[in-house]
Amino acid sequence: MHQDTERCIRAVQSRDSRFDGWFFTAVLSTGIYCRPSCPVPPPKVANMRFMPSSAAAQQAGFRACKRCRPDASPGSPEWNQRADLTARAMRLIADGVVDRSGVSGLATRLGYSVRQVERHLREELGTGPLALARAQRAQTARILLEGTRLPMADVAFAAGFSSVRSFNDTVREVFALAPTELRRRATGSELAAPGVLTVRLPFREPLCPDNLFGHLVETAVPGVEEWRDGAFRCSLRLGTGHAIASLRPMPQHVVCELVLSDLRHLSTAIARCRRLLDLDADPVAVDDALRADPVLQPLVDAAPGRRVPRTTDPEGFAVRAVLGQQVSTAAARTHAARLVVAHGTPIDDPHGGLTHLFPEPSSLASLDPARLAFPTSRRHAVLRLVEALADGSVDLGAGGDWQEARARLTALPGIGPWTVEMIAMRALGDPDAFVPSDLGVRAAAQRLGLPSTPGALTRRSAPWRPWRAYAVQYLWAVGDHPVNQMPS
Repeated sequence: MHQDTERCIRAVQSRDSRFDGWFFTAVLSTGIYCRPSCPVPPPKVANMRFMPSSAAAQQAGFRACKRCRPDASPGSPEWNQRADLTARAMRLIADGVVDRSGVSGLATRLGYSVRQVERHLREELGTGPLALARAQRAQTARILLEGTRLPMADVAFAAGFSSVRSFNDTVREVFALAPTELRRRATGSELAAPGVLTVRLPFREPLCPDNLFGHLVETAVPGVEEWRDGAFRCSLRLGTGHAIASLRPMPQHVVCELVLSDLRHLSTAIARCRRLLDLDADPVAVDDALRADPVLQPLVDAAPGRRVPRTTDPEGFAVRAVLGQQVSTAAARTHAARLVVAHGTPIDDPHGGLTHLFPEPSSLASLDPARLAFPTSRRHAVLRLVEALADGSVDLGAGGDWQEARARLTALPGIGPWTVEMIAMRALGDPDAFVPSDLGVRAAAQRLGLPSTPGALTRRSAPWRPWRAYAVQYLWAVGDHPVNQMPS
């Protein structure tokens, strides 16, 4: 979008927050860069330059505005609605792959050479993967400086910097403040409780929390997820460590409280929580497209801003989806809870009732099928899926290819279209995933006068593309579907 100069100028002059994260405004006269909704009076048009990313602005020598904090904008919705190389790379960078494995590791995960990855990112984003990861480290450092009282050296290494010197230089360059001064200026950033880091997760309005949190709570696996004191809580596996996240919806942000076993995983934990709640979506664009259908228009108008509930553990969700085939939600939760107790990793949760991390595929590879209370065909389906996830032949990670993953899942015995599309919707994050055979979707279609057979409904859904996963959320709003209600 940054190349559409006239549109960018209008967004800046109207301070339109819908475009925060879509592009950034670099101001030649001051040397700073801002988000479109910056409250400061807009600069002269002649002094505006538009950047596709905060990293590109930083690499060009611009400093982050102290008023609007553009580095904390919601992420661009582009990266979660596209399946091309650039979008896959951006999802992996947000997940911390460059910090963990370097640019070569990123290229390996994508199946391209380092040169190809660099070229694609520079063409579209104006900078390469190292600068993008550096911008992410700077934002992580800011969160730690403002939200903890860790010594500066601990902040530097927890944020992913290789030395205190590079940490100091980057913070000064990006924020035009020394780390100590950045911490001194922070207000209202004290820890909610000892060992808990509190972060605000911004989103584009509107956001309808009912279906989002209602769905997560209705399908929560005991011991791994829970609703407690007005917040959805879940355990996250983060490389060699783990975290417990508490997510509480507020009118203009989601309060995220994190307990991390290793602070170096902070940026990854934040990225996965944002992905879980679909916070980088552009609800105005989605709702405008779905509103064009007269059948969906009343549903959208009644509760705009519905998000697609996703997951922090794609492989674990895939296993849960197979466990949930042809059984009730309560039965699926029971089956998953048994796996958690038998094969999950125990954790301590001093602030709630979480007990485990969901089992990794490798720990389920030796699963005794006789201990699964399923029909024989579903036992084999679970085991074949676990084997495919463990050996990497099915990649459901942030940078996975959506269509290839669908094809490989479909090739596994006992995994049908409903399961494949549910995994595509919640684990892969494909905004166009569609489940026409879902009982709730078919019941809603029948009540609305839409075709209720899967083939006919799929054809009827063509105008909803590429937002059919969001259309499903609105269809589930028809009737008394339990996922539509926010827990009390």
